Amino acid sequence: MNLQDKRIAVLLSGGVDSSVVLYELVRQGLHPDCFYIKIGPEDLPSQSGKPMEWDCSSEEDLEMATAVARKYGCRLEVVDCHRDYWDQVTAYTINKVRAGMTPNPDVMCNRLIKFGAFHEKRGHDYDLIATGHYATTEEEDTGETVNGKSSDRPLKWLCTSPDPVKDQTDFLAQIHDWQLRKALFPIGHMMKDEVRAIAEREHLAPAHRRDSQGICFLGKINYNEYLRRYLGELPGDVVELETGRIVGRHRGHWFHTIGQRKGMGLGGGPWFVVKKDIGQNIVYVSHGYDPQTAYRQDFLVRDFHALTLPLEQLSVLGEAPRDAAPAGAPSAVTIKIRHTPEFLPAAMMPAGDGCYRIHAAAPIHGVAPGQFCVVYDDRHHRCFGSGEITL
Repeated sequence: MNLQDKRIAVLLSGGVDSSVVLYELVRQGLHPDCFYIKIGPEDLPSQSGKPMEWDCSSEEDLEMATAVARKYGCRLEVVDCHRDYWDQVTAYTINKVRAGMTPNPDVMCNRLIKFGAFHEKRGHDYDLIATGHYATTEEEDTGETVNGKSSDRPLKWLCTSPDPVKDQTDFLAQIHDWQLRKALFPIGHMMKDEVRAIAEREHLAPAHRRDSQGICFLGKINYNEYLRRYLGELPGDVVELETGRIVGRHRGHWFHTIGQRKGMGLGGGPWFVVKKDIGQNIVYVSHGYDPQTAYRQDFLVRDFHALTLPLEQLSVLGEAPRDAAPAGAPSAVTIKIRHTPEFLPAAMMPAGDGCYRIHAAAPIHGVAPGQFCVVYDDRHHRCFGSGEITL
C-alpha cells in the first residue's frame, strides 16, 4: 500500500509495540498524528455505590506515549473514551458474566473503542488507523468491473501474524469490514523479539516495559475483585458432576469459568469446572487429571460475524465427518476458542436460526458459552470471522 498520500492516525498505548509502529512509519518518511485513548474509568461508581479503587498504569502509559511522540516530533492528543468503554465494553462483560458466560472484553474493545468510539471522535478525519496489533492484511483483486472498468475496491482480508504466540487476529475477528479497511498493522509481519530489538536499538522509552496482561483497563486490579465490586457475592454449592455429591461452596458462579483448574479451594484435587447451572446457582466440577467431562468435540456458535465475505460465499461449509478426523487430516476450516498459538482443524455446518455447528477433529478442553470461536481457512492464514459459542 502506498502510504505517502494517506492521513494516518497512530494509536499510542505507551507500550513497546505501538512505539515501534510510530518508528516504522516515520522511517518511511511519514509524519502521522498520534492519539492516546483514555479508557481507565475516573470516579465511576460500582454497583455498591462506592467508587472503585484503581491501581492503574495509565499515568505511566501516557508519559511513555508522550515521550515517543515527542522523539519523532509528532503531535499527541488524548482522546477520552472511558465513558464509552464503561457504557459498552464493561456493560457487555458484566451482563455476560452474570448470565454464566465467559466473555472476552478485549475483543469488544477493538470493535467498540479502538476502531469504534475513537473513529467517531477523531478517527473519521483519517484514512488509516495504525495500531500495534500482531496481525497482517492482504488485498485480493476480485476482477470485478464497474462500468467497464476494474473495480478499485479489492477485498481486504485479516490475516495472521508469523509470530504464532503473539498473533492477535482472534482479538480482531469481531471488527466490521469498514473498520478493517481503515486498519493498518505496521509491525504485524514481525516477530515479537524483532520488535523488542528495534525498540532497544532506537532507544524508545518503553523498550523494556513488560507486555500488558489481562483486561486492558484493569492494570493491576484483580479480575475477581473487579467482579465482586459490580456483582457482589452469591454463595452456592459446588457439586461433583458424576456423583451429585456436594464437595464445597462457591461465593458466586461468576468467579469460576468452564475449564478452570485452579482456585477452587477444594481438597483432594485436582478439580475441573465443567458446567454451571445458573438458575440453581450450582458450579459442577469433575475430579481427576484431565477428565473427559472437561472436553467437547461438538458445539454451536451463534451471531457469526463474517469479515470480508459472508460464509456462504467462502465454500468452507460442509458435512461433519462421521468420526473424529485424525490429527493433520484435511479440514474445511481451523478454529480457536481462546488466545493460544494452536489452530484446531474442524468442520463447520449450518444449524438453522443463524447458528453453525462446529465439529472439531479432536475433543477440545474448556469449551464455554460466551467464548468466541474464531474461524480461519485450513492453512490458518485468513480469518473469516467469529461467533459466540452456545451450548
